[in-house]
Amino acid sequence: MKPMWMVRAEGGSFVEAFIEKAVVAMLFENFTDFDKVTSRTEAVKLYHTANPEFSKGKAGIGGGQLYRFVTEIKINDRVITYNPSRRVYHVGIIAGEHVYDPQVIPELPSYRKVKWEGEVLRDLLSVSTKNTLGAISTLFLLSDSAAAEIESVLKKGASGAVQTEEEEKSEEIYLLKDIQNKSKEFIKDQVNKLEWDKMQELVAGLLRAMGYKTRISPPGSDRGKDIVASPDGFGFENPRIVVEVKHRKDAMGAQDIRSFLGGRHKDDKGLYVSTGGFSKEARYEAERANIPLTLMDLDELVSAIIEHYEKMDMETRVLVPLTKIYWPA
Repeated sequence: MKPMWMVRAEGGSFVEAFIEKAVVAMLFENFTDFDKVTSRTEAVKLYHTANPEFSKGKAGIGGGQLYRFVTEIKINDRVITYNPSRRVYHVGIIAGEHVYDPQVIPELPSYRKVKWEGEVLRDLLSVSTKNTLGAISTLFLLSDSAAAEIESVLKKGASGAVQTEEEEKSEEIYLLKDIQNKSKEFIKDQVNKLEWDKMQELVAGLLRAMGYKTRISPPGSDRGKDIVASPDGFGFENPRIVVEVKHRKDAMGAQDIRSFLGGRHKDDKGLYVSTGGFSKEARYEAERANIPLTLMDLDELVSAIIEHYEKMDMETRVLVPLTKIYWPA
């Protein structure tokens, strides 16, 4: 089966021009040395030279797409583009090598000729394929399964099988869980990049979002207490929560827990946060502690951040900026 490529028409604004002129087209800012594009590495280097104001990451993405569009896409490869206003995917075959000509579509002067074959209604595709087609990249290679489904629906036309409501709902739930899990991992990546002092501020901000007032110990020897959280903020009123924050790659062991517990008063409540996690012995030591003690690893910390994010103050949110994503209920 031939590779199938998605080439977006700049949010759909040029899709009619794609169909009318029988092309797919892209813009590569300030770039005209297409004959020098012989490898991905060279493409990225040349693209960055043409656009020195671009960050290394942006130049890498642009150079990679440049290489794919000019060299990697072959004649007779399959190609699709999306019309968001009609909710259809146009399907065709690449019919020519790369051409740079601002006269065809001035805003997108790099193009490949295409023989358009037909359309596929988005509603006839499975949720998983719709998800892969929702990637934000202007140019990308479809998975074999998504390409095969599009080919099948194109062949069957409007008579193609549509998922039942129950099947679609089940797949949507699975997809939502997958997106939630991936987003949580990305949040964990961001939290893990924080400096140790910012990690303390993040944990203190989380506690404030949960209704406590906090005091962060000054730099230096904290005697096993980085943060004190309580209703009054001074630790006079109960519950008085004493917090230790360890921002390390290594897991905390039983001795670390014993050292923390050694400085606690009988009415204290303990919270031990470790981004490196805890050993089995450390968790056992916490279970037999003489005061209530909660161990919180990175996964549990991020779960709590997600749960209480809406109540966090701006000083805390700026440490881990998150955006809300709406999903059909």
